[in-house]
Amino acid sequence: MRYKYFASLFITMVFLGACSTKPKNDYDLNYDFKTLQSFSQLAPQPNDDPLSAQRIQTEISQQLRQKGFTESQSSPDFSVAYGLLTQDKPKDSGLSIGLGTGSFGRSGGIGIGTSVGVPLGSDTAKIQTIQIDIIDTKTNKLIWRGSDSFDFDVGGDKKAQDTAKAVSRILAQFPPQP
Repeated sequence: MRYKYFASLFITMVFLGACSTKPKNDYDLNYDFKTLQSFSQLAPQPNDDPLSAQRIQTEISQQLRQKGFTESQSSPDFSVAYGLLTQDKPKDSGLSIGLGTGSFGRSGGIGIGTSVGVPLGSDTAKIQTIQIDIIDTKTNKLIWRGSDSFDFDVGGDKKAQDTAKAVSRILAQFPPQP
């Protein structure tokens, strides 16, 4: 009976870990983020995806304004820069390892098995990683950085929505709460 419990707990943890992604962030622990009120965006670096770049820039402005920050080109408290990286999605090896339990009559047991599969479907999947940097304009130092990634197969409306969600997830952690 104990084997079944541990096996089901293990499987549940694997599924939950695979389904949830949390953006990563880091920040200056000694910085007083409460002083920030206005921002400007720095010109983005040239990249191979100008449509996503424009979407990211628009979403950053919207998200920061929703948080109560004002956009100011004349004397902002902080500047926002972002980076965008698109990579091919790594292919699965096709090797699976399974763990199972079972019982028959009064006896029970644990089994471990492997299987090798042939990957099906399109091999055009990509991963897009967005990194957003917050820079203090007085000192010109990085004070906060956040990043997140998402998979996509094609562009269009779905990719635009995923881009907006990724930017929203990143900036949901800014400013950091003590």
